[in-house]
Amino acid sequence: MASTSNTNTTQTLSCSSSMAVTSTSLASQLSIGLRPPYPKIDSLSSHSFSTNHSFFETVHSNLRLSLSPTKPSPSRPVVAMAGSGKFFVGGNWKCNGTKDSISKLVSDLNSAKLEPDVDVVVAPPFLYIDQVKNSLSERIEISAQNSWVGKGGAFTGEISVEQLKDLGCKWVILGHSERRHIIGENDEFIGKKAAYALSQGLGVIACIGELLEEREAGRTFDVCFQQLKAFADAVPSWDNIVIAYEPVWAIGTGKVATPEQAQEVHVAVRDWLKKNVSDEVASKTRIIYGGSVNSGNSAELAKKEDIDGFLVGGASLKGPEFATIVNSVTSKKVAA
Repeated sequence: MASTSNTNTTQTLSCSSSMAVTSTSLASQLSIGLRPPYPKIDSLSSHSFSTNHSFFETVHSNLRLSLSPTKPSPSRPVVAMAGSGKFFVGGNWKCNGTKDSISKLVSDLNSAKLEPDVDVVVAPPFLYIDQVKNSLSERIEISAQNSWVGKGGAFTGEISVEQLKDLGCKWVILGHSERRHIIGENDEFIGKKAAYALSQGLGVIACIGELLEEREAGRTFDVCFQQLKAFADAVPSWDNIVIAYEPVWAIGTGKVATPEQAQEVHVAVRDWLKKNVSDEVASKTRIIYGGSVNSGNSAELAKKEDIDGFLVGGASLKGPEFATIVNSVTSKKVAA
């Protein structure tokens, strides 16, 4: 992609000043715009993007994770779900799969034995939503990976909420770090997307999370709270929202937050909801963890009381492993 094209596109998308989501004009739909992508695509041109590595894995290939967790909040005496909602596990398939490989994955999921007390959702690429919906067990709901900020129309390449509902989708993932930091979506844009999806009856998996340099600078809470506020300022209700905390340094890198690191952020998010929204929303809203979750670490993560489930990336492409992660709900039991 030429740098001139990137510049012109950014200028075009940020040109208008303000407008409601419900407006039907292109200028008003894009008034809040897209910020310049981070990292810049041009800066990655020297990398070799082989077929064996995803674009986003390459973006993160040089990230270094400090494994020393910040001081965690004091442990609570009971290991159980702090929230009152049902355990929730989502599988984000991202830009992966073919008709054949997805048929195999669906077959594996259909034959898997899943614990009954878990809400299970998978998010196929747009092209394969219909195929998955028509072949996957009704035990598992379908999510989209993204949606447009308002009603469909002359928006080339976008997918409308109305189209997703027409295919049987129940959820949509919004605010994922790959949309924020590669595509360049800003907080306000994401909040308005969430508001429109909710207004049309889709559940929202609302992603938040900090970059490595933000964590190392001690800004984890500030970043997450700012992203939460953008959702809170826009959405009419939290009844159909699941929050996914996904530290950017742990996505596609093989690094994973320790259970203590994840719990520290989850309890802070719940406290923020209590102080800034309501006690009821803080109790009912499920806060799930994402970032290199796999069958080897999900059980320990699930034991933390404020971790209400997972948003799974690469491991969700392996049916048996995804089933193990779903079934990690059995680790969430009362302990002295």
